[in-house]
Amino acid sequence: MNCKVNLGINSYDIIIERGVLQNADKYLNLHRKVLVVTDSGVPKQYADTIAQLCKDPVIVCVPQGEPSKNVDNWQKLLQAMLENNFTRTDCVTAVGGGVVGDMAGFAAACYMRGIDFYNIPTTVLSQVDSSVGGKTAIDFGQYKNMVGAFHQPKCVLIDPDVLVTLPPRQIANGLAESVKMAATFDAALFERIERENVPDIIDDIIARSVELKKNVVEQDEKESGLRKVLNFGHTIGHAVESSLGLDSFLHGECVAFGMLPMCSDSVRNRLIPVLQKLGLPTHIDFDKHKVIEAIRHDKKFDGNNVTIVRVEEIGSYIMEKITRSELVDIIISLKSDNNIN
Repeated sequence: MNCKVNLGINSYDIIIERGVLQNADKYLNLHRKVLVVTDSGVPKQYADTIAQLCKDPVIVCVPQGEPSKNVDNWQKLLQAMLENNFTRTDCVTAVGGGVVGDMAGFAAACYMRGIDFYNIPTTVLSQVDSSVGGKTAIDFGQYKNMVGAFHQPKCVLIDPDVLVTLPPRQIANGLAESVKMAATFDAALFERIERENVPDIIDDIIARSVELKKNVVEQDEKESGLRKVLNFGHTIGHAVESSLGLDSFLHGECVAFGMLPMCSDSVRNRLIPVLQKLGLPTHIDFDKHKVIEAIRHDKKFDGNNVTIVRVEEIGSYIMEKITRSELVDIIISLKSDNNIN
């Protein structure tokens, strides 16, 4: 499947194809210096496969996990390009999950004011969500994605074959984002996840999730309107994730939990069984004071207001602007609500 993201001069192709990793040079311009960024949790052969297709590869491997998405490792990528005399005509290629893609993309956005970036996501989370849309960032001061830039990739290669090495928890982590998109935009996809054996339809879930996100990004590249819908579950989810430590609960697990207070009762009654089916948490014990403190640093706030996304009926959404204190009230009620568990 070839899916084009139409963004004028920033347009790019998303190739979804089993085995595409071995044929990456068919779609990517690797006949130049290429910084191949990966992490210790990604099977080494994936980055090696890409490096063997490059004219002049430089591989940088960072430690696995969200804590690696920091200033020091970002600087390490910039230093590697500087020491190897990268120019504006060279590129960065991410081979890994969201941490690798976010950090490598941000390094590409900053080096010499921006060089080409390719994304080869190897987790469900990065394939269905973070590899598409051009958001790049690092964490700063214990808060997620506080420093970053919009920098669209030149191409995204999605190979479902690489998912065979993922543990079940990581698969569930990524599927939380597909559930989010289905709940807000696609009732038919939600019903398939609800009723069918998910491993049997994983290719369809990936393809449809990418298509849904592509459609949103094309209409709102830099999150000034419609793209805010993709934050369903994230406002509280990010705050919980930050409050617990960036490597405690996985991103998708916190997003899953964060969706629950933003639903009608009827939606929640369908959503909870779906999350449980996928192995995602429907209860997380958190310190409300730490979550409220994390909310203070949420970049989505406009002054004292934030736009939240509610789902009253599967496949649709309502965007609503609320104050910081109203969001705090939701967090307090969530902490004490014994029905969400």
